[in-house]
Amino acid sequence: MTENIWGYPATSGHLAGADLRGWSVEATDGSIGKVDKHSDEVGSAYLVVDTGVWIFGKHVLLPAGTVTRLDAAEKKVYVDRTKAEIKDAPEFDRDKHIGDPGYHESIGGYYRGRPPVV
Repeated sequence: MTENIWGYPATSGHLAGADLRGWSVEATDGSIGKVDKHSDEVGSAYLVVDTGVWIFGKHVLLPAGTVTRLDAAEKKVYVDRTKAEIKDAPEFDRDKHIGDPGYHESIGGYYRGRPPVV
């Protein structure tokens, strides 16, 4: 994992400005859904993943630092988390959590291995 959980690792192949919406997201142990939204904002880059029916339509926010690789040919994003870790992540609610620094900090803590405060 990168030290900056909110930035894409240099080795991920991410290009600023690339549209990742609709790309499949692959955990270390299988597919978890599709990118619904993403941000390239410096210091706050992330993906919002729609997990679909896999976990009953839950949306989760994945910091860009969890991305290990982007495959443009297959339109897939690979992350360094298991399906269980992503399933157990705090749910993302666009209306409540966009621009909420407390939620942002909680998610960062969750993916760094600290318990969430949500």
